[in-house]
Amino acid sequence: MPILRYLESPLDDLLRRAAARDAHAPAVTVAGAGVSFAALDREADRVAHYVRRAAGRAGAVVAAATTLDAVFPAVYYGTVRSGHPLALLDPLMGPAALYEVCSAAGAEIAFVPAALAGLLAGLGDRLPLLHTVVLTDTPADTAADTPAGGAAGAGGGVPLARALASVPAGVPARTPAPGVDAVACLQFAPDGAGRLNGVRLTHRNLLAGAAQTALAHRLGPSSVVLNHLPQYHAVHLNSAVHAGARQVLCPGPDPFGALEAAARAGATHFYAPPARLHRLAGDPRLGAAGARTGGGRLSALHVSGGALEPDRARRLRDALRVPVLQGYGLTEVCTLSHHQPPGSRPGLGAVGVPLPGTECRVVLPGGTRPAPVWSTGEVQIRGPQLSPTAPAGPAGAVPDADGWLSTGDTGYLDADGGLHLVDASGSVFACDDALVAPAVVERAIGQDPRVADCIVADWPDPARGALVWAGVVLRERPPGDGRGLLDILDSVAEQANARLGPGEQIHRLEALDAVPRRPGGRPARRELRRRLHALAAVEAAACPPPGGAGARESSGRIVARWSAPDTAAPAAYGEQGGHPRTRQDIPSPTGHPGRDTGRRPP
Repeated sequence: MPILRYLESPLDDLLRRAAARDAHAPAVTVAGAGVSFAALDREADRVAHYVRRAAGRAGAVVAAATTLDAVFPAVYYGTVRSGHPLALLDPLMGPAALYEVCSAAGAEIAFVPAALAGLLAGLGDRLPLLHTVVLTDTPADTAADTPAGGAAGAGGGVPLARALASVPAGVPARTPAPGVDAVACLQFAPDGAGRLNGVRLTHRNLLAGAAQTALAHRLGPSSVVLNHLPQYHAVHLNSAVHAGARQVLCPGPDPFGALEAAARAGATHFYAPPARLHRLAGDPRLGAAGARTGGGRLSALHVSGGALEPDRARRLRDALRVPVLQGYGLTEVCTLSHHQPPGSRPGLGAVGVPLPGTECRVVLPGGTRPAPVWSTGEVQIRGPQLSPTAPAGPAGAVPDADGWLSTGDTGYLDADGGLHLVDASGSVFACDDALVAPAVVERAIGQDPRVADCIVADWPDPARGALVWAGVVLRERPPGDGRGLLDILDSVAEQANARLGPGEQIHRLEALDAVPRRPGGRPARRELRRRLHALAAVEAAACPPPGGAGARESSGRIVARWSAPDTAAPAAYGEQGGHPRTRQDIPSPTGHPGRDTGRRPP
């Protein structure tokens, strides 16, 4: 394993050193226009001077939208260089999340595009600490509601170029020296309960993460990194600057267009989220143009921000003749911990080996005893990229006294130390004595050719802990009054249950128009679970289950339920102790056509 070495200095020294090594080398390129490391460093100096003047006091928090453009790197390193903590904002967030983040961070200055500035203006007096809004995508000659000094009232902002106009160019900003263990950045992400927590990342955490990723992904001064993510990820920015690599930004949504841009730029590394790579794998242009777009210097496609289905990864690998490499990072702590090295083969749940300097173990439930190889348990990690401090906001994940962080994810280690994930945190639940991994049930349902997509979650049950609820998107819906649809759902459940264990049996199955997903493409499990739990509580309060067999009444649309005596021991799906079941039409609590099997414990 490569030896991990990283700077023991402020984070912005990454940029200062890159500019000193090769001042005129392109650092960031967007739409053919490039910015050199020296120019980026000078712009970061100007931002640092402006932030110090606008803040007016030490410790004022600066918020910045992680927009995928050439402005964000200067704002990122400039704010860090000013000595003020930086809170990162998702440029796609809505007003509720924007308020929650800015309020929790105590943001006083915000660098945001006009769209987010409009949302901030709508929040008005709800953010009394926020006094300055700088528009990062607005020309200097655009009329603004604020003076050139940058003070923003409830409804305005100043263009970045105008804000920096009074800052002298070419004057280096000296970075305060609070120590590498001081907090440099706040990154907000949902925890297991769906709440936003601000993870306090120190200079050391960010420097270590940059060095780890650069080593693992084999980045160097000759590397050209094409970034096709919906927003800037700090780890990709820092690792490229650490290595002196050129970054080519491709903010458009078309993955095939990004692949063509990678060929034109001579990209060596291609970063994209799984949803975009999924679309790319199904693009009919890929086969005809694979040799042209995948040729040249491209060494790997890196999946960032989630898992790509193995069959899609294999299609991309075969068409482009380059490996498709999966990684593993924790949303809750905003860091990367594992990667697949070149030569790895796509596999279900395979996320590779730990980054240099990172340790990983899988422990048995209820303790710290390591699980045997190939045995499933909770994944724990330890490394210098992990924040040692408590999150800003509701309680979240914090490493223990020995530095081990319990991820809440379920997985196992193979004989070579590779990690294989079984399911993600917050979604695993218990039914009777069985631990149910929704991904396992989803894969069983997905084998049915009639199912285009599906999602599984837990439906609370006081007697059994939870029951398996599944929502499916059918490729074709039968015409008619819905009876045919219910028959199809019955058949889908029967075939899936034949592949599942006793605790994994599907008890509620509903037809969905689409699986709910987040902007990055991941299933919105937490939001779905909160809704299902609320509906289950309403149903239980309004319609307590009667003694003996029968169906519960609820509110919504049609669900079919089978009745059976309490003492019946279920045989195969479709039978209850050998007694024929009677279909009863009752409303569905989730508002979708579905099947409630009504199966009871043996």
